[in-house]
Amino acid sequence: MVKIGVLGLQGAVSEHIKAIEKCDATAVVVKHKEELEELDGLILPGGESTTMRKLIDKYDFLDELKHFAALGKPMFGTCAGLILMAKSIVGYDQPHIGVLDVKVERNSFGRQKESFETDLDILGIADKFPAVFIRAPHIVEAGENVEVLAKHEGRIVAAQEGPFLGCSFHPELTDDTRLTEYFVHMVKKSKENA
Repeated sequence: MVKIGVLGLQGAVSEHIKAIEKCDATAVVVKHKEELEELDGLILPGGESTTMRKLIDKYDFLDELKHFAALGKPMFGTCAGLILMAKSIVGYDQPHIGVLDVKVERNSFGRQKESFETDLDILGIADKFPAVFIRAPHIVEAGENVEVLAKHEGRIVAAQEGPFLGCSFHPELTDDTRLTEYFVHMVKKSKENA
């Protein structure tokens, strides 16, 4: 069985843990950088990206997260997690982890009160997926090796580049596990090929 961690510094951690367990994988809340060594895959949850970065720095996670990605282990960033993974962020000089070749814009669907849910078709993964958008970012530009998986009103909201998967919305806040299942499958394949 694969072991998938959820970065447990801030955000929708317990919901991701439940979703992973529903997909028959072992789920672990990651609070210490040393725990990354034991994992086959990692989810960076939604939350507040600025706060998450401060906590990543406080607990000295950044280099270990970059190393985890450099090993080619699958990473899945949702909402704020997508911002952490992006190579470029509108209005910022530096990325955070910077492993997914996309440029993102923060809060591009409005503030908290403009949160919404919509059905999305996610290429090769799910039709009519109930996507929950809360102060969500979107992908402004995607690199040539990035596969665009979903758009909402013309804006890219899900993408994949090799072992790195990112989306603007919160798949863990619904009972639909298809996107989490897809990530678990990515992790299984990665472990088999390691």
